[in-house]
Amino acid sequence: MASKAATAAVDFTRIYSTLGLGKETISALQAFRKRHGDAQRIQAQYAAQPTTVDLAHYRSVLKNTAIVDEAEKLLRDFKPVTYDVNAHVKAIETFETKAVEKAQETAQKIDVELTELQATLANIEEARPFEDLTVEDVGNAHPRILEAVETMVKKGKWTVPGYKEKFGDLSLM
Repeated sequence: MASKAATAAVDFTRIYSTLGLGKETISALQAFRKRHGDAQRIQAQYAAQPTTVDLAHYRSVLKNTAIVDEAEKLLRDFKPVTYDVNAHVKAIETFETKAVEKAQETAQKIDVELTELQATLANIEEARPFEDLTVEDVGNAHPRILEAVETMVKKGKWTVPGYKEKFGDLSLM
């Protein structure tokens, strides 16, 4: 019963979307959940069926008690067939190892992403305020800006395109 409560508490759609699982892993997990649900339903059906046979009732109802005696003998001598489930267990173990490998790969990807995000966050926290930046700092961070300014100076362009439209003309003449 505890497993049913645990299964009900798990939000699988959230797990599929947030862990970044591959399509193959998600489809294998969904197929496994479907097979598990089917097996639980079948087991519940069989558990609900009665397991005893009232032979005394049949003896009182039927005239031919030899049939009831034969049925009783068959029931006594009945031995359930045993199946070799090693193949199924082996298949489950291989599925489990594949699932564990995929989970470890996903965990490694998440760890790499976390370290990158932590580095980015540390970079953001250590960044200087905008007011303290110099032209040299901006040029070092984005060399394309320096190249663009140098080409504009070489061509004799002293105005930045779109500056007057955005900020207006500040010249007094």
